[in-house]
Amino acid sequence: MSLPDWLRLLLLAAIWGGSFVFLRIVAPALGPIVTADLRVLIAWAALQLYFRAIGLDVHWRRFWRQYVVIGIFNGALPFFLFAFAALHIPASYSAILNATSPLFGALFSAFWLGEKITAQKILGFFLGLAGVALVTRLGSGAIGTMALWAIAACLGAACCYGISSTYAKGFAGGANPKAIAGASQLAAGLLLLPLIPLAPPPGPITVNIALSMLTFALLCSGWAFLLYFRLITDVGATKALTVTFLMPAFTMIWSALFLGERVTAETILGCVLVLCGTGLVVRRGKG
Repeated sequence: MSLPDWLRLLLLAAIWGGSFVFLRIVAPALGPIVTADLRVLIAWAALQLYFRAIGLDVHWRRFWRQYVVIGIFNGALPFFLFAFAALHIPASYSAILNATSPLFGALFSAFWLGEKITAQKILGFFLGLAGVALVTRLGSGAIGTMALWAIAACLGAACCYGISSTYAKGFAGGANPKAIAGASQLAAGLLLLPLIPLAPPPGPITVNIALSMLTFALLCSGWAFLLYFRLITDVGATKALTVTFLMPAFTMIWSALFLGERVTAETILGCVLVLCGTGLVVRRGKG
């Protein structure tokens, strides 16, 4: 990878690592459903302008089923679940649990696409589980009932990402990756829209919250996707995936700086175990 590629990778990790901090700010004010819906709809609007500028046709009639499925499992569900989790657990917890996504992806790929489960992947899976256990049981603060639900929500979101990546790999062939990124967000937004009356914002929306939400959506779900697909084009999907390993470190830094969250030695060790496990799963072994 060239120096510009490394810089783009670090920038992407910093942006996506910051998404969990933004969630801790906007989700309590807007509620999980509104937060998730605005995130995807604002990002879609921005990407739509970009697509028109470059003349990209998303071919709705041909790929609408793929866009809906990916919209559910790569947008609507995980964004809602992480927004819910942000109400109850530190940002660093969510980021570390998000790093288990490739573990779920490996499992689903084995069952649906027939990919081989090696001893290396099994070891990686158990290392990841050990890391999750360490983060969620030995980190700072007591783990109450709602925090446990939040942890389950994060793992559910990571599971959704695993389903989405497997589906995209096996069943969404032919669709432009940029088109998938944009169109699936519109699908996610339309699916979440009817649910807003069930859980409206709990209070008045301040200018600071509105600006935070706008920045969050444009930066973390708009521009970040363009950076990600530029990386995939330049260095390949496998190397671009390493952003997963860098995100938790940035989340810990941002959450400590901007939210005053405490990062313990146990949290760092759990993060290392999760990332080592994920690394074993995504690394190509000899067998």
